[in-house]
Amino acid sequence: MPESEPQSVPPSVPQPEKPLSRTLDPRSLRGLAHPLRIQLLRALRHYGPATASQLAERLDESSGATSYHLRQLAAHGFVEDDPTRGKGRERWWKAAVQGTTFDESLYENPDPEVRGAVEVYLHEIATIHAQELNTWLGTRHDWDQAWTGSTDMSDFTLRLPPERLRELNARIHDLIDAYRDSADPDAPGAARVRMHLHAFPQYEN
Repeated sequence: MPESEPQSVPPSVPQPEKPLSRTLDPRSLRGLAHPLRIQLLRALRHYGPATASQLAERLDESSGATSYHLRQLAAHGFVEDDPTRGKGRERWWKAAVQGTTFDESLYENPDPEVRGAVEVYLHEIATIHAQELNTWLGTRHDWDQAWTGSTDMSDFTLRLPPERLRELNARIHDLIDAYRDSADPDAPGAARVRMHLHAFPQYEN
């Protein structure tokens, strides 16, 4: 994604902190590309620090499985111990990064194992997006009507060359970041909002 030129800002103006993000490379992608590991990292990012047992209960998995895969995530730098929690042998985990960036060079990697990891990762993210949307549709009546009127489930068809689609994606990301930077988590009625962005070419019949 193209980067914009940095703008000079007076030193007296505090800059908003961006969420820590990790750019996936072949090694880290192989370490993350497992359905349960992706779900574990997502749970820690969304709901905060937890133990392997708590995550097992949330994800309907065995604590042995969550404990093993948490250690694998830690070995690749995605999660880490939370020293502010836990007593004795109780081990709490937290997300080490709040976002991941997919390096497009991974699509063309010659290693079959890396290409397989790309497929696992992308399909799992697509599954999570569908689950989140279906959860909202199934629970929307539990929310204030103001939320129902504020949500969006639109789709659009454009005719663009690849470079124009890349430009469009970059502009949308910049707009979302502007709202992230100005967000007030203590604002009345504020809730965590999920946004999915899908943009892809389509065969014409």
